[in-house]
Amino acid sequence: MAAYPLRSYRANQTQTSVSGLSSGAFMAVQYQVAYSASVVGAGVIAGGPYYCAAGNVFNAPICMGQVPFVPPNPALMVTAAAGFASLNQIDSIANLQKTRIYVFSGTKDTVVHQQAVDATVSFFREVGVQKSNLVYVNNVPAGHAFITPSFGNECSENAPPYISHCFVGKQNYDQAGALLQHIYGILKPPSRKLTGKIIPFNQREFAAAATGMADTGYIYVPKSCEEGTECKVHVAFHGCKQSAAVVGDDFYAKTKYNYWADTNDILVLYPQVDASTVPFNPQGCWDWFGYTGGDYALKTGPQLSAVNAMVSRLLAKP
Repeated sequence: MAAYPLRSYRANQTQTSVSGLSSGAFMAVQYQVAYSASVVGAGVIAGGPYYCAAGNVFNAPICMGQVPFVPPNPALMVTAAAGFASLNQIDSIANLQKTRIYVFSGTKDTVVHQQAVDATVSFFREVGVQKSNLVYVNNVPAGHAFITPSFGNECSENAPPYISHCFVGKQNYDQAGALLQHIYGILKPPSRKLTGKIIPFNQREFAAAATGMADTGYIYVPKSCEEGTECKVHVAFHGCKQSAAVVGDDFYAKTKYNYWADTNDILVLYPQVDASTVPFNPQGCWDWFGYTGGDYALKTGPQLSAVNAMVSRLLAKP
């Protein structure tokens, strides 16, 4: 598909949210924390706390919970976030008290273990997220994957495309619906047949190749948003080895986000990162450990600022 310039939709200025899997979950946490003044909630699937790696890739095993009995220390991350906020490098962490956070960790996840995701929950609690606004699903026998009602691997798999289907309470688990409804409240049932369209757009306007971001990103535009309805914006960050260059449309078309978006006036932005040698990112992960530079977790970070510019375009008047 040809990539077009990302257009404006005059979206709702107060209803932006984010979510992601794995490195995309780390990125969703970074975006939520850095831009807390304008982000109402986040869905975190198999991701660690904010600034966990502290710019050092050698901290990644701890941040992924892969070092037995050595979990991440969320108190250190809260201190770091407070310090960045005091320097106006991120928004005030006080904003996080009113955000709505959905966190998920499968009991069979062998990539990002539960002790790492536990630390994410602790981080959000320590910054003051209200108990009623924070949900933690950690009892599903899922592997490292985004969960859909029917598409993908068996529930316990830890394998590409890192999308699986699971039963919860004898029902197919719809993770996109679960996180979107936690963030926005009860929504209309998902569409059975999409009325909108997936549009590829040129990411180079927002991010140079040196950021690791791909040439092309994607956005799902419901018919209602195309026709002028003031829509919400949700940013969905793929995981490592899960960009369109690797899994095709599996993430941006088959994870059920679009079906919920279609009936609930939500623009879904799917920014993309590809594997690269410069910067060194062989698995196509979002930067949560510093491969784009020391400011990767700040509002000036190359990837964070690029995605924020994309969101700003969607919020702008056409």
